[in-house]
Amino acid sequence: MKTSLFAAAAFAALAFAPACSSVKYDDPDRVETLTIDFGSTDLQTLANGMTDSFLRSPALGFLDTPGKGADKRIMMYVGRVENRTSEHIDTQGITDSIRVKLLQSGRFRFTADDAGQDQLADQVRFQQGSGRVDPAQARAFGKQIGADVIMYGTLRSIEKGRGRSIESGGAKKEDVYYQFVLNAVNIETGEILWAEERDIRKVERRGLFG
Repeated sequence: MKTSLFAAAAFAALAFAPACSSVKYDDPDRVETLTIDFGSTDLQTLANGMTDSFLRSPALGFLDTPGKGADKRIMMYVGRVENRTSEHIDTQGITDSIRVKLLQSGRFRFTADDAGQDQLADQVRFQQGSGRVDPAQARAFGKQIGADVIMYGTLRSIEKGRGRSIESGGAKKEDVYYQFVLNAVNIETGEILWAEERDIRKVERRGLFG
């Protein structure tokens, strides 16, 4: 009887005890497979694949336009990647990673994106209208370098699933296929200078009690 009471008391204590948790640092490059959803490894895989293809493209070596001067590197503007998946995916994370890698290669130059343009505009208005900046040093609108090429694309997914059945031994299967297409287009002529497609397929199987 005493043993039963002790066991019941111990169970109650465990049931109402605060859940334990721990936090630790991990390798950001480690393959992440917690769920079948789009994750960090997928982002890195797509960004790295696109960057490698971009750097190998002979059409993107340089672009000469009037008023460009001696630096013939392509000036790029990073547009949007449309998310056509059923998930809430921050596609800007992919293009940000691509831009960082391309910029670090030293072969490309980039204009500010929409968020950067908003902050630039705020700063120019401050310098021009606040009265706090020396007029001789205040920056003005109309002197930015125009982009030669815009980069934009689409991320799609196809999802399929198979429920539990006798034939599958009670297992459940889910399959998701991601297609990422990116384009680089000459802004002045509308010519597609480069296009690439990268694919990812992920499969999740759950057992009878999963």
